[in-house]
Amino acid sequence: MPVDWTTSASFQNSGAAGEDRAQLFAIIRQNSFGRGEVRLASGRTSDFYFDLKPSMLDPQGALLIAKLFYAALADLKLDYVGGLEMGAVPITGAVSLMSALRGTPIHGLFVRKAVKEHGAKKRIEGIPPGESLSGKRLAIVEDVTTTGDSALKAVDVCIDAGAEVVAVITIVDRGEGATDTFKARGVEFRSLFSAGEFLSA
Repeated sequence: MPVDWTTSASFQNSGAAGEDRAQLFAIIRQNSFGRGEVRLASGRTSDFYFDLKPSMLDPQGALLIAKLFYAALADLKLDYVGGLEMGAVPITGAVSLMSALRGTPIHGLFVRKAVKEHGAKKRIEGIPPGESLSGKRLAIVEDVTTTGDSALKAVDVCIDAGAEVVAVITIVDRGEGATDTFKARGVEFRSLFSAGEFLSA
């Protein structure tokens, strides 16, 4: 199994990657991290929260996310990257663009939470006509991961479509069970940050 160097000390503190990570941390802390009781998508309550959309849609934040995700996924030799709407959509676009700039294009897709009731009634969007996910290597991306159940929905839909889901990667892991969720499914789980880093800053 590849080393998850995105969370290793060498990645966090070395060269451009370490600087990019520090800059993204500052953007997330300012724009997307807050205190106060909230109900999470998992149904749990918490006294802190992450709303990553302001950071994902910030110009510098989008660039840093693209660079860090691309670096974190470079060893996986992917055909596709994507995830569940809506949190995965900005990440997917940014990573796909970065992959083209780096000369190793990775196609993007996203998984609808439910089949739309008009048009082609697709559950997976972004696959070119005449192509399928059969035999394709894919990584699921997410903005914030709690138990992992939301990302797992995208995993299951893509596996059902024939893809080989090789990893799930998130911007922030809240540390509330996702590691065990994906381990039980045999899917590698990677994160750029842990919630604890923001709680202790």
